[in-house]
Amino acid sequence: MASNSTPITDFYAGRNVFITGATGFVGVTIVEKLLRDVPDVGTVYLLMRAKKGKSVEERLEELKANSVFDRFKELQLESRLSKIVPIEGDVGLEHLGLLTKDRETLIANVNVVFHSAATLDFFQSLKETTNINLRGTRRVVELCQQLRKLDALVHVSSAYVNSYLTEVEEKLYPSPDDPEKIIQLAETLNDEALKALEPKLLKDHPNTYTFTKHLAEHEVAKVSSQFPCGIVRPSMITAAWKEPIPGWTISKNGPQGFFMGASKGILRRLPLDPSIIMDYIPIDVVVNGIITTGYYVNSLKAKNGDRPAELQIFHLTSSTYKPFRFDLLKDKINGYLHDYPLNSAVWYPNLRLVRSLMLFRLGAILFHFIPGFILDFVTKVSGGRPILIRLHKNVWNSLNTLERFIFTEWHFDSKRLLALSKSMNPADRTKFNIDIGELTWDEYFANTIRGVRQYLSKESPKNLEKARSKDKILLGLHVALQLLFFFGVFKLIICVTGISNAKAALIMPVFYYLFGLI
Repeated sequence: MASNSTPITDFYAGRNVFITGATGFVGVTIVEKLLRDVPDVGTVYLLMRAKKGKSVEERLEELKANSVFDRFKELQLESRLSKIVPIEGDVGLEHLGLLTKDRETLIANVNVVFHSAATLDFFQSLKETTNINLRGTRRVVELCQQLRKLDALVHVSSAYVNSYLTEVEEKLYPSPDDPEKIIQLAETLNDEALKALEPKLLKDHPNTYTFTKHLAEHEVAKVSSQFPCGIVRPSMITAAWKEPIPGWTISKNGPQGFFMGASKGILRRLPLDPSIIMDYIPIDVVVNGIITTGYYVNSLKAKNGDRPAELQIFHLTSSTYKPFRFDLLKDKINGYLHDYPLNSAVWYPNLRLVRSLMLFRLGAILFHFIPGFILDFVTKVSGGRPILIRLHKNVWNSLNTLERFIFTEWHFDSKRLLALSKSMNPADRTKFNIDIGELTWDEYFANTIRGVRQYLSKESPKNLEKARSKDKILLGLHVALQLLFFFGVFKLIICVTGISNAKAALIMPVFYYLFGLI
């Protein structure tokens, strides 16, 4: 091995990789990690579709401009981007929508497949999720069966495919239904008829996403005796812990999304029980786990008489190893929001966690909808596009569906992943770290809020001092409005009840306490 090489980098050296879902949060980060830390990796083929009148070549140029590659110029790695080759196709199309020449290229050259494409929408119809998550995985598997030099397939699943259980192990659970039946129903019935059947089909699954992703795991299991296969199950994927930059993210899902809304001063209440374990896992740990799994399942083949070993499943999760509860953070969140405020904030950030949906709905009317109507009106008058009420309505309408994920505590066992980490070469353990034992959650979320500011809200670190000055002005306005509000309540109590100022003053602490509950 060369001085800077490791068993994992040696495995990928000269090997060609095919990635689905390459424009997504996970996919693009896999590309960045491979190009940065595996200098001799072969061609990186990306399954991409032409979109909005743009060819795959044009979309590739957009991908290369992604902030995940920001350090490439500084590290003088820009030439490595030439290893990326776009392949026009779509997991939602028959035979992946591949042209004959592109399919032949992949069949002749690809050594490792990372399948991360999926529809993550919890509210999508069973027809669509079956096509993308189940049939899309089947189409990728069928391509893998044709690849002449395949060394590993890694399927990116989800820890929540078994969300009907609260204690989950790193193993394949029985299929929730016959995939052929589900495919036939999705092909023959319209959305309305499928919707009527959903409760009976999904059984204990909370939505079509977890149901079809569960079925998809069995598509991989069917071929695990033919070539080395691994399944990784990340939980909620969050911003980068260390790489490529601490706090980096392009995803608005999970905490990144509500930190973004809170930093704007728009999101002021969040339905969340701070005593419940929330299973978050940084994107860089997820990507390291995916790359390591590809190496590992292939290494088992060599130890098994050149025959694929049994299907390998790993949880990329934190709940049973490094559990996080918002109790650890609830008194610090607003401090972090004011350490890294937005110049574009519309009001003083002040996020409060609410333990019940009923109290959240009451608070949302007062703190989300009323200000939203006012701000949307101002935006419309000034010629802008009002969006706040629409966004708040979307959140309101999704609450019943999301309640199970908001207020349920899952425990995902990760003993096999930790054993894998301990078995790794020391250099690999550093370069492709999958052990979050040293992660400090408060420092991590401080970096996440800073990353949300820069990469999602698109505010440069250079205007931070200007934003902090504005934050102080907004604080003054916030305090003034609060005083005016409580003074108005004080006068209203006197007017309605006819009691004295002194008696009204005694009532105010009770009102303040009750008001604080929402």
